[in-house]
Amino acid sequence: MAELLIELFMEEIPARMQVRAADDFKRLVTDKLAAAGIAFTKAEAHSTPRRLALVVDGVPTAQADVREEKKGPRVGSPEQALAGFLKGAGLASIDQAEQRDTGKGVFYFAVIEKKGGATVDALPAIIDAAIRELPWPKSMRWGANDFRWVRPLHSIIALFDGAVVPGSLNLGAKTIAYGNETQGHRFLSPGAFSVTGFADYKAKLEAAHVVLDREARKRLILDGAQKAAVAEGFRLKDDPGLLEEVAGLVEYPVVLTGAIDDKFMDVPAEVLTTSMRTHQRYFALETTDGKLAPRFVVVANRTTADGGKAVVAGNERVLRARLSDAKFFWDQDLKVKLEDRLPGLKDITFHAKLGTLHQRVERMAALSKSIAQALGYSASEIEQAEIAAWLAKADLTTGVVGEFPEVQGIMGRYVAYHEGLPAPVAEAIADHYKPLGPSDRVPTDKVSVAVALAEKIDTLVAFFGIDEKPTGSRDPFALRRAALGVIRLVVENGLRVKLAAIFAASENLLKNKNPYSLEYSKIENHLKTNRGRMVDLYDEKDLEAAADGLKHFEEQVAVNVPSLLPFFFDRLKVSLKEKGVRHDLIDAVLALGGEDDLVRLLARVDALAAFVATEDGANLLAAAKRASNILRIEEKKDGKSYSEPVDASRLDQPEEKALADALIAAGKQATALVEAEDFTGAMAAFAALRAPLDAFFDKVTVNAEDKELRANRLRLLSQIRDTLALIADFSKIEG
Repeated sequence: MAELLIELFMEEIPARMQVRAADDFKRLVTDKLAAAGIAFTKAEAHSTPRRLALVVDGVPTAQADVREEKKGPRVGSPEQALAGFLKGAGLASIDQAEQRDTGKGVFYFAVIEKKGGATVDALPAIIDAAIRELPWPKSMRWGANDFRWVRPLHSIIALFDGAVVPGSLNLGAKTIAYGNETQGHRFLSPGAFSVTGFADYKAKLEAAHVVLDREARKRLILDGAQKAAVAEGFRLKDDPGLLEEVAGLVEYPVVLTGAIDDKFMDVPAEVLTTSMRTHQRYFALETTDGKLAPRFVVVANRTTADGGKAVVAGNERVLRARLSDAKFFWDQDLKVKLEDRLPGLKDITFHAKLGTLHQRVERMAALSKSIAQALGYSASEIEQAEIAAWLAKADLTTGVVGEFPEVQGIMGRYVAYHEGLPAPVAEAIADHYKPLGPSDRVPTDKVSVAVALAEKIDTLVAFFGIDEKPTGSRDPFALRRAALGVIRLVVENGLRVKLAAIFAASENLLKNKNPYSLEYSKIENHLKTNRGRMVDLYDEKDLEAAADGLKHFEEQVAVNVPSLLPFFFDRLKVSLKEKGVRHDLIDAVLALGGEDDLVRLLARVDALAAFVATEDGANLLAAAKRASNILRIEEKKDGKSYSEPVDASRLDQPEEKALADALIAAGKQATALVEAEDFTGAMAAFAALRAPLDAFFDKVTVNAEDKELRANRLRLLSQIRDTLALIADFSKIEG
């Protein structure tokens, strides 16, 4: 067995592309090896800023012999069919084929044996194809070459069993021959060197100041940063995303510490860390109480004779310039109140069909008030929710957010505190975007919850209203994320709200506050006050156009918003399935319809899941399915439903009488428990049906010869289905 080593050496690869590219290259090469019938034991991919490397172990030096059989036409077939078979099988005459009796006649078979060739002969084409097929998010051409690649490609190592694979890559204007040479660190170890295999390759790279293993680079960076923080008397702020990115920027990490000027420390910590992280890739340090420390960690790509002093000084100088801008914007932004910024939102378009941001916050404020009222908030909490919604988007007009969009909402909170606004209002301004993802924090403060719900529901209703629903993988307005955000806000806070009612309230606001209706109202009022003396600004065509636009918008909203609740339930199922909840149990509860209280819906699902996991639940489920199947078949055959009440006078056998009595008792008990939302208790009441159901199916013939008796027994089966439907549609449950 031999080893295959490939390295693609180039100019610096963008950090975000490296891991994916290494994995893609590994997949392409190994898939092509497998397609060529070349086995291997394992493959390992590596990436640094200037190289992708792949080592494949356990590769045979020769391909295995292949024996292939091809079935041909029946003996005695026309000459044309025989000729086609011979050509496809590579046979000179039909005498070279075997005749076999397959039991369905005698057919010709061609047995083709191919001797396995040397593996190295197949490698040039495999390597060339893998390189050309490697997908890059962005690529370029350089020089006079017509070959596209992420960055200029300089050399290719291709070693098999210690020898160079004969081959080359044609770039167009030039050709890169496969070889055994690479280069070390650009500054610390310039110059080429040759390698004989992966172990030699890795060792010589390390000697040439290149840490090949990405995870090893990450450990070096993290350990160095943590030690540097402790040495300064602080702790490192956890930032896995930044660690991942920085590991893709350096081949030989050297951790250094710099200082932040004290004059910048009154700027919000989020602004400082965003500037350091996003623009400079610096790690922030914290004090023991979690506040931003006046120090940062920078990871250089080389050692220097002065121990990094010049590097630190240069980075501190760049940071001062960056933070000077942030401080200037911060100082200027504090001079303008959030409420005074609201007129500026009229100049920002939210969406061409949905008007301006000012119209959006107007809807959000009204919806926040409605949600707060529905949740039973106090008068002051309702007022605070409305105020917070009005001010939630005001910081989008600040200079800080213009320079650092990542701090929108957070900036508004700081300005709100500076103005002396109540804490719930300030926190709601910051939290109204949350949660942004499955791992993001869910707001729990009452005012924040109302505003966050209003923001997301307005987004959903608005974009569904203009038919911008997600399709497949396309979701440009992040509506799936918004729906999951609403679900988490409701479920994790235990909110007892009816989604359909909130959607309806949002829909009404959308109709009343959409750009068409506002324009229509403006024109209509103008006409009323200027009847008989039309001005140039408006004429009858303007009025007609506005009226048509409003009519079209209202019709569109009416068509698209009803599909929002099913969309929500789809997202709920996705969310629950990720937590291990069975999809069929969710479907069984949702099949009943009319349930838009998520807390109550999930309580039903939990009770059902616990019940079907018991012996009584499993047996009742089997009996319920049997009843449902019989009823479905007979109703289809008879072309009628048997949903009428059971005629007690026609209950003939003791077992059917006992079942009828048990259904009545269980139904009454379960109805009361369901109304009290004791779904676990209701399931326990159903457990009492197990014995009479077993006895019924054991002793009673449903399809009796007496038509009236048969119909009554089918009605009894229908009553089983209806009774269990107090909790769920048992026919949807699998197993």
